[in-house]
Amino acid sequence: MSALPARATERGFTLLELLVALFVTAVMFALGYGAITQALANRDAVRTQQQRLNDLQRTVRMLAQDFSQAAARPVRDVLGTGQEDAFRADPRTTTIVAFTRAGVGSLAGTPRPSLQRIEYLLENGTLVRQAWPVLDRTQTTVATRRVLARDLRTVRFRYMDQSRQWLDQWPPPGAPLQQPGKASRLRPLAVEISLETADFGTVTRLVEVPG
Repeated sequence: MSALPARATERGFTLLELLVALFVTAVMFALGYGAITQALANRDAVRTQQQRLNDLQRTVRMLAQDFSQAAARPVRDVLGTGQEDAFRADPRTTTIVAFTRAGVGSLAGTPRPSLQRIEYLLENGTLVRQAWPVLDRTQTTVATRRVLARDLRTVRFRYMDQSRQWLDQWPPPGAPLQQPGKASRLRPLAVEISLETADFGTVTRLVEVPG
């Protein structure tokens, strides 16, 4: 008489083992989610930092291009009763510098003046560039505004006069007495640009003004 085969012993997971497995899985998911969240946050921070750096570089480049094309062309004031200097700067006002710029072209090939009036304004830490479509504007003339660098701690421009001295405003004090009839056309020899930022410190650029 042959013996019956032994029945294999079958064993499943216990409740405790299932709970441990679920707990480990939950911990792994939590760690993975945290890592992904941190990676996304780091990516956004890097992207924001890169954007701020691009804005700062574009701002310095635009300032340098504008100052290097400063022209000796006064403009009529908005009331039409007088004129504004070709280059005027006062750090105590919202419009920290205004000047006439040459070398303006037209990408579309349409006729337009080769001179343009430019103003730079500092509004709550944001540097804004205004470009006027005509030189001798009126009160109804609308400028094109472009927001440049934001969150600037300080914006400082200095201007080199004929004696190689740096000034914080322009025209130089006493210029009408030194050069009668020419004060409104005076331009500095060079402009020093200083932009202080929270992220990148102070960026300085020296621009020569054509004479």
